[in-house]
Parts: sequence; structure tokens; C-alpha cells
Amino acid sequence: MADPVSWKVVERGWAVAASDGGEVGKVDQVLGDAEADIFDGLAVGVGTVLNRPTYVPSEKVGTIEEGTVHLTIDADAYGQLDPYEEPPPPG
Repeated sequence: MADPVSWKVVERGWAVAASDGGEVGKVDQVLGDAEADIFDGLAVGVGTVLNRPTYVPSEKVGTIEEGTVHLTIDADAYGQLDPYEEPPPPG
């Protein structure tokens, strides 16, 4: 296993793996405020335009290594997560 890295270096397209080892998708968007070091979670997609990304809250994210984000939940629990909803524009 590679050395852990900060959530701030996670990039779109990195693999997202469930705790049981299976890949559940790819990072679509990293959610948080890097300036304030507040990590909210991830929007994880499955690579198709028709499917909405899944919202993975930060507390479900375990180890992050170069190229892969490991979740603390298995694939079944991942399947129960809510879709990611874009926040409304300010104002």
C-alpha cells in the first residue's frame, strides 16, 4: 500500500474503493474548502453521463493514497448512499 496523502491532492478520476476491496467508482468532485482545511466529502461517479454521482460524506472516507480513495464502508453500504446534489448558486 502506498503512503497516505491529504484530501487536498485528490483529483478527478481517482479510483474509489469500498472496504471490501471492490472499486465503486471514480472521483467526480472533491467537496470542501481547501483554504479552511474543511473536507466535506466526495462526489463519486461511475463514468456514465446518465448516472448522477453519489455523495460520500467525509466520515465514510478512510485512507487516501496516490490514485485511490479507500472508503470505510463496503459496496453494499455505498449503494445505499444518496445522490450528490449540486448546492444552489449563492445569492
